[in-house]
Amino acid sequence: MQSFGGGWSMEISFSSSKLQRTCNEEKLTIRKWGLTRAAVIRRRLKELKAARTLAIASKLPSAKLHALRGDRKGQYAVDAEYPYRMVFELDHNPLPTKIDGGMDPDKVTAIRILEVIDYHGD
Repeated sequence: MQSFGGGWSMEISFSSSKLQRTCNEEKLTIRKWGLTRAAVIRRRLKELKAARTLAIASKLPSAKLHALRGDRKGQYAVDAEYPYRMVFELDHNPLPTKIDGGMDPDKVTAIRILEVIDYHGD
């Protein structure tokens, strides 16, 4: 598990060390996704890290954070320059829950970035 943040910030890990390196090293981010998309991806990572919780991150209007459905149930996405999305999952075991048993976004403080992808063609 590769980390991006910690402490009073959202803990961000990546599904692979290659993805971590590509997202965290500006030259690699630009090479992979181009200048404009790379800037958005790097800004999203900073915003997510600074948000501290999923509840706070969900209030970032430009990120358009949303839960995914179907075969991506349990995953979430934020915009990374249309049509690309940064897809992640909650990195808690057990998952923080509310009294009613639903996920508690106020207590989600760790996510794992899975990929940056245009999944609309799936």
